Amino acid sequence: MSDQNKVNGNSKNEQLEQYRADDKGKKLTTNQGLKVAEDEFSLKAGERGPTLMEDFHFREKMTHFDHERIPERIVHARGFAAHGEFELYESLGEFTKADFLNDTSKKTPTFVRFSTVAGSRGSAETVRDARGFATKFYTEEGNYDLVGNNIPVFFIQDAIKFPDLVHALKPEPHNEMPQAASAHDTFWDFVANNQESAHMVMWAMSDRAIPRSFRMMEGFGVHTFRLVNDEGKAHFVKFHWKPVLGTHSLVWDEAQKISGKDPDFHRRDLWESIENGDYPEYELGLQIIAEEDEFNFDFDILDPTKLWPEEDVPVKLVGKMTLNRNVDNVFAETEQVAFHPGHVVPGIDFSNDPLLQGRLFSYTDTQLSRLGGPNFHELPINRPVCPFHNNQRDGISRQTINRGQVSYHKNSLAANTPSPTPEAEGGYVHYQEKVDGRKIRGRSESFKDHFSQATLFWNSMSEPEKQHLKNAFSFELGKVKSKSVQQQVVDMFANVSLELATAFAEAIDAVPPQGEESSVTKSSPALSQLNTFKSPKTRKVGVIVGSTVSGEVAEILQSLKSSGIQGECISDKLGKRTADDGSELEVMHTFLTATSVIFDAIYVVGGSDGATFKKNALHFVNEAFAHFKPIGGTHEGLQWLKEAELAGEPGVVSGEGKDEFVKYFTEAISVHRHWNRQV
Repeated sequence: MSDQNKVNGNSKNEQLEQYRADDKGKKLTTNQGLKVAEDEFSLKAGERGPTLMEDFHFREKMTHFDHERIPERIVHARGFAAHGEFELYESLGEFTKADFLNDTSKKTPTFVRFSTVAGSRGSAETVRDARGFATKFYTEEGNYDLVGNNIPVFFIQDAIKFPDLVHALKPEPHNEMPQAASAHDTFWDFVANNQESAHMVMWAMSDRAIPRSFRMMEGFGVHTFRLVNDEGKAHFVKFHWKPVLGTHSLVWDEAQKISGKDPDFHRRDLWESIENGDYPEYELGLQIIAEEDEFNFDFDILDPTKLWPEEDVPVKLVGKMTLNRNVDNVFAETEQVAFHPGHVVPGIDFSNDPLLQGRLFSYTDTQLSRLGGPNFHELPINRPVCPFHNNQRDGISRQTINRGQVSYHKNSLAANTPSPTPEAEGGYVHYQEKVDGRKIRGRSESFKDHFSQATLFWNSMSEPEKQHLKNAFSFELGKVKSKSVQQQVVDMFANVSLELATAFAEAIDAVPPQGEESSVTKSSPALSQLNTFKSPKTRKVGVIVGSTVSGEVAEILQSLKSSGIQGECISDKLGKRTADDGSELEVMHTFLTATSVIFDAIYVVGGSDGATFKKNALHFVNEAFAHFKPIGGTHEGLQWLKEAELAGEPGVVSGEGKDEFVKYFTEAISVHRHWNRQV
């Protein structure tokens, strides 16, 4: 942690230290510090008598237990988080006076919470859903929260419709089903009758809604914000997080199976990656538009259902965030962290995006409900690293002990302190945008194009991605009971793509749409995941070994590890396997405790353990093959691949030479999926 990251000698990590408790080796006490002599039995009137109200230790312990749970978030309830730090590549003084975006010598502490949107806190993590990507920057000017998603647009244009959206998306109230899923009548009824949702639905039905991991997931600020420099000049901006490992996804069948096999798949991946030192990295990107260019586009830049195509407004990469420390306590940090898009610093301001304007109210309101009152900012995970002073007092869970008699402004008894800070000395001043208009309930005509960017998204997809979209719509609408709703959705998405709407109409026995294809021909290659950066780093390979192992296997795994690939051995029993050269391999999984869907690739070695072993091994191989994953085979495993007629298929690597195998298997793993495979 750099010295620039410290305020009054305390970094964020050092600040949290005073709140950490290590109970190992300590004596048991009450919350008041009283040493406890017995914690097995409550106080009774005789060995078989009633429990006495006098037992203050029992009452304290039980009362605290009864109140351990706080209300979960209405949306984004299922989340996981990590600490990190942000480093700036170059000063952005031309655009903003925000200190953490100007000083390249600083490392700004961050805390990031990833989440699903629709499910409850106990739901699975690989469901089809948008993902939250919320970042808290602990800057020396105060906390700045970039509260975004892994999708750059949203379902609605005005915050007043947010309760309607969530009511429609959540489990239906008459039977509380389905959990963490949008494949039901009320959601699609909302979509069909609120057609501004078309663009977001295309993203939600795409591979973006089933990410491979939090580490391979883009983040977007969604809204249009403003950057303001020292001269008071403003620019419009959209924020991006670009994962260094590239943007990659699961396939739908795989995602469903993982939900049953390991509902904690994404949090486990994040936790283990950080524990292993494979720190997730994301580059911060900015799209910037000069104020005078606000109306130079074929869409309204304030519309939250629209993105700014990167080919029209390039993304400028300005810094990198590294997540390098897991939380010490999920409840105290991940659950109690309170984000708010209104937590800004000088140099960052808002636009008139009507969805953003509503969020500026909603987030404070929900924290009051979840965290019990107005003092949620005093919880350790939410406290800024810089001092804070004001005349706010009292309330539930107040931790600050304010001294003195004055708690108002203006005053003479404390020399009118705490006093405001002029803008020139760092005080926050809102951007002075001229606003002139009548009070109305309405929105600009420029917000009424609901389909052109949805078609842009469709046009930008590769053929495999288009097929995944057709399959996703067919699955989701196949779960809808109302024939009317199904037909409404078919008719709606005919405005996006006749090909798409016809495909899922035929799958659900609806009437195919009539008419012509959309006239929109524009595409944005940046939207296709097939164009993302591909790397073998941190990929996890399941290595199937029997009781007899060649020493060459350990050498192969070591060579793969040098490229950042992690090999984990699978067999019928746990324990060590001694190779023919005396080296040892540790079996971490059995066929019962593991499954192919939790690995990025399968490498089958074999080892003469009988027909059942071979059958289990080929089940792993065939499932991985169906999910378009890389497959490797050497030694006895090579013969098994040939017998299964998989050798020679795209992404299936087999070879007699060790070096040749490592080279081509590494390349196959880098590709991530082999879509040209016949399955």
